[in-house]
Amino acid sequence: MTHLAGVFPILPTIFHGSGELDLAGTRNVLEYILAAGAAGVVFPGLASEYDMLSVDERLQITTVLGEWIDGRVPFVVGASHPDVATATRLASAGAAAGAVAAMILTPHAHAGDAEAMARYFNDIHAASGISIMLQNAPAPMGVGLGVAQVAALASAVKGITYVKEETQPSGHRITALATQARGNVAAVFGGAGARYVMDELQRGAIGTMPACEVTEVHVDMLARYHRGDVQGARDLFERTLPLLSMQAVFRWRLTKAVLLRRGLIANAHVRAPGAALDAWDERELDALLARIADLVPLDNTPGASARMSL
Repeated sequence: MTHLAGVFPILPTIFHGSGELDLAGTRNVLEYILAAGAAGVVFPGLASEYDMLSVDERLQITTVLGEWIDGRVPFVVGASHPDVATATRLASAGAAAGAVAAMILTPHAHAGDAEAMARYFNDIHAASGISIMLQNAPAPMGVGLGVAQVAALASAVKGITYVKEETQPSGHRITALATQARGNVAAVFGGAGARYVMDELQRGAIGTMPACEVTEVHVDMLARYHRGDVQGARDLFERTLPLLSMQAVFRWRLTKAVLLRRGLIANAHVRAPGAALDAWDERELDALLARIADLVPLDNTPGASARMSL
């Protein structure tokens, strides 16, 4: 079994202004993520607008991602879907593309029914053969299982190898899972845009799965933490927190606005509903990026040599 640890950014889906898939732009962002030192990559997740993609689009990008990554880093495929047959199809496609795990949200249809929830995950694992990363996100995205429920589910479903804990307070839950899920879960990752990453790391999280626009900073942050420079890691965390706070409001739009400024994509089109940045927000974003220009230079992005023409 591949040991997963470190920074696993969520790869966003890049679109043309028409709303169609922009595969060249998506690959540019992937190459940036890898050149920035990420330990692995996840697609699709919430930050990929996965629920705005058709099943065929998810399958298409999963297949080409396997070809693009070509074993350079571990690939975690997002296989969340309320229908078990479709989730199985997505997980199996990930396995065929070289993914080492399938990240799957708890389906709302089985909230409150532990047996049905376990059957859902067991069926997917049995049919796909891929390890499962249980994504425990709060409502409305997921169900937001309690720690005891997560531990019981991991015990009932041998295919659940990892947990991505995003229900708050995530730090408390990671501490509790270390005891209650011992022996059933190999590792727990944090998420939520890495807004709580310092607390999560100190409580035993093996890594983080944030949005991707400042991947090199997250990589440096975890590297400093793991070599014992906790204050240096905290300094990076505190310097980027204003940007992450803005990202919590505008989500995909903020990520793509930064990627656009960094020359990685040609269009910041978003399919998902939500608040758009207005002129005041655009100026605020520019100000925030100017304050961390030494960490996130707009004119010197990792992976430039592998970038495709936009």
